[in-house]
Amino acid sequence: MPDALDPTPYDALLLLSFGGPEGPDDVVPFLENVTRGRGIPKERLKEVGQHYFLFGGVSPINAQNRALLDALREDFADHGLDLPVYWGNRNWAPYLTDTLREMVADGRRRILVLATSAYASYSGCRQYRENLADALATLEAEGLELPRIDKLRHYFNHPGFVEPMIDGVLRSLADLPEDVRAGAHIAFTTHSIPTSAADTSGPVEAHGEGGAYVEQHLDVAQLIADAVRERTGVDHPWRLVYQSRSGAPHIPWLEPDICDHLQERHAAGVPAVVMAPIGFVSDHMEVLYDLDTEATAKAGELGLPVRRSATVGADPRFAAAVRELILERAAVERGQGATPCALGALGPSHHVCPVGCCPARAPRPAAAGADSPYA
Repeated sequence: MPDALDPTPYDALLLLSFGGPEGPDDVVPFLENVTRGRGIPKERLKEVGQHYFLFGGVSPINAQNRALLDALREDFADHGLDLPVYWGNRNWAPYLTDTLREMVADGRRRILVLATSAYASYSGCRQYRENLADALATLEAEGLELPRIDKLRHYFNHPGFVEPMIDGVLRSLADLPEDVRAGAHIAFTTHSIPTSAADTSGPVEAHGEGGAYVEQHLDVAQLIADAVRERTGVDHPWRLVYQSRSGAPHIPWLEPDICDHLQERHAAGVPAVVMAPIGFVSDHMEVLYDLDTEATAKAGELGLPVRRSATVGADPRFAAAVRELILERAAVERGQGATPCALGALGPSHHVCPVGCCPARAPRPAAAGADSPYA
C-alpha cells in the first residue's frame, strides 16, 4: 500500500454517534438512556417524546449514520484505504460498549474514532470521550484486552465539511422567489447549550465568553457567507442563532432562539430567511422538528418565506474529508510530517484534547485525550 494511503498504526475506524429510537416502543427507553441519573418521571419523558411520535417514533439519525457508513466504506475502497469501519452509539443500539467488544473480538487494537459532532463542546466531544472511558472500563472488568483509542480532530473547518454546506445555502437561496432572494437573510443555526458550557468549551486558552464553541461556529458562518457573496455577487446579512434548548428555564443558554430570531427579522422588514443548520452533521430530529416543523410553522404564521439548507450528511466530499483526517492522524502517530487541511481564521484543531478542554461539571474519566487513564 502506498504511504499516502497507509492508516498504520490504526486498524479500524469507529463511527461514534448519539443514537435514536427506531419505532414507537423505543422512544421512552431511548429518552431514559439520554436522561439517566436526572430523575425525570416516565410521564414527562412521554411528553418530551411527542417530537419523535410525530415521525412514527423513528429518529432519522440511525438511517443517516448507515448512509454515512456506506459512503465511508465506498470512499475507502475506491481509494485503496484498507480500514474496516464500525459503528457504536451513546444512547441506542448499536451501543458503544457492544461495538467495542466486537472490535476486540475481531482483533482490533488501535482504533480511531469519528464522532458525529464537528465542534468543541462538552456534549459534542468530552462526553463522547467519557463514554469511551466507561466502555473501556466495562471491557477491562470483563478481562478483555483493551485497545488503544484515539479521536479524530474537530473537522468544523475542513473543506469537505464546509463546501457541502455552501452548496446547500446556494441551493436554498436559488429556491426562494426571485423577488425576495437578493434581500434574504441567512440564519446559521446550531444547538444551544448552557452559556457556562460554551464559555469553557475548547482548550483552556480558548475559554471566555462563548469559548471555542461559539468562535468555531462564527468562523464557519463567515466562511459560508463569504463564499455565497463570491459566487452570487450578493452580500447577504447573517447571524449565528440557536435551537433545541432544553433544561431548567432559570439556567442561561445561548441565544437568540431561531423562532425569536425569525420574528425579529420579520419585524425588521427582512423579506426572506434561509436557515442553515451548520451545527449538525445530518438531518436528525433537532433539524426535522425544530427547524422543518416548529421554525417553519413560525415563519408561516409571520408570512415570512423561509428555506432550510441541507446538512452535510453522507456527501462524498465529507467521506473524503474523513479519509484525509485518518491519513493525517496516522502520519502524525508514525512521526511523519502531515499538513492539516483547514479553512478560515482558526486553523486546524488539536489532535489530542488537552487537560482542561471542555470540562464536565463533575470530573469523570475520559479516554482519547491527554488526561486519559487508558493511554
